[in-house]
Amino acid sequence: MENYNKIIESLNVKIAKAKNIGVAKNVTVTDFFDITNTIILVNQGEIVFGDEDTVAKEGDILFVPNNASTQITYGNKQKSVEVSNDELHKNLETYFAYENINAYDNFSYITLNTKVFDSVNFFQSLDIPPFVIPQHKKMEKLVRSIIEEQLQSNIGKDRVISLLADQLIIEVIRYIDKNNLFVEQIATNTSYLKDPRLLDLFGYIRENLSDDLSNKALAKIANVSEDYVGQYFKMLTGINPQDYIEYQRMEKAVHLLRTSKQSIKDIGQEVGYKDTAYFCRRFKMMFGISAGKMRKRESLMNL
Repeated sequence: MENYNKIIESLNVKIAKAKNIGVAKNVTVTDFFDITNTIILVNQGEIVFGDEDTVAKEGDILFVPNNASTQITYGNKQKSVEVSNDELHKNLETYFAYENINAYDNFSYITLNTKVFDSVNFFQSLDIPPFVIPQHKKMEKLVRSIIEEQLQSNIGKDRVISLLADQLIIEVIRYIDKNNLFVEQIATNTSYLKDPRLLDLFGYIRENLSDDLSNKALAKIANVSEDYVGQYFKMLTGINPQDYIEYQRMEKAVHLLRTSKQSIKDIGQEVGYKDTAYFCRRFKMMFGISAGKMRKRESLMNL
């Protein structure tokens, strides 16, 4: 319980997208993937996901942690066409309807970031699979309230959405706790809460993504030897520091692609890549598509 409260007190929740979507054409996405957490409330019809074809029915909520790749079918799987995640986003209007959605199987779709100390992607750090939250009326109401608020232009809209998003994620964490889900992962993968030196490293990395973040630089912040800092970081987080840094840089790059009109060259430099070609290669290797296509995809998702 104490760890959960520490997590919640230090959690920063930000909504990326929130909308209602109809299934215009049954589709199976063979490699669904997003850098944000995805919450899908099934309003009508069903969603099938994972290798074992688990079904989320009307009133259920599917939770997909950020960076968890899975297979997802929107609508009837037997009648669906298979596409890759990239193909789906190139042809969103073929598969999804955004108006008069009650004429289709439909769902409410929210993506959001959840970072502890504004540094650690909480659900990703747990290394947990997608899971269904069945018939949860309180969460259902929160999802609908977020989307309803998103569609308005009322004073204080962003503040209200932020408060609702906090409540929604707390309900997810309460559900995990109440049902004793992922107990071992939570116990072993939240050790960063107990080490102030690691928190200092998270903060330093977050504030200095464009600068030198070699193990030598990190060792000075953590006050450990350069030879030990990589082992120390991986022991507490399960990932070596340079992989963590690259992910943080790429995550910020995606944020800038979504929210700014900066050139890809300028974005690469802002997140610590002096060589634009190298930045583009690493970006495509991590996300499977180029930075330019990612920007176009994000603009389509905001239709």
